[in-house]
Amino acid sequence: MKLPIWPLRTLLHSVPDRVHTEIMSRTANHLLRGQSLVERLDWLEGKRLCLSVADVGNALCFRIEDGRLLPDRSGHPWDVRIEGNLADFLLLATRAEDPDTLFFARRLSIEGDTEVGLYVKNLLDGLDFDFEAHLADIIGGNRAHRLLSAARRLPFRRPLESAARRVQAMLVESVTAASLADASHR
Repeated sequence: MKLPIWPLRTLLHSVPDRVHTEIMSRTANHLLRGQSLVERLDWLEGKRLCLSVADVGNALCFRIEDGRLLPDRSGHPWDVRIEGNLADFLLLATRAEDPDTLFFARRLSIEGDTEVGLYVKNLLDGLDFDFEAHLADIIGGNRAHRLLSAARRLPFRRPLESAARRVQAMLVESVTAASLADASHR
């Protein structure tokens, strides 16, 4: 069974970019808590990044400031723009495809400052979410450790993990099918 991505396409198309940019920046900053990646954002301080979702017509612009991703409404030119179709961005976000594959196959493209673009691509390539570090940053190390230890002993852990894997597989299948359909229309 495939999960449809048309609801996300419709949402992205019908809601203003400034709303998506605000939601994405808040979500990204929350998810960055406790992640080692934050230390590597220093090099991008003050840089402007734009994500252009070609098949939907969105341009989401951000700037890096103090290790955070902030909406950029300045109107200044971006330093780097990553462009692609929604399905390919979803493949990147779900880690169903590695960034090198998407960029070398020209399903995602980077333009602008080459050095900054390469740095961003390498950050994406090395992205590995550390849930334990994230939870420790939010609720404290000792509480996070106790909570995770207790969760690992719960009897319904395996069925939940199995269900999560099935949902992820359905999402990947849907996005891959949508990406292939997009590629055949190019």
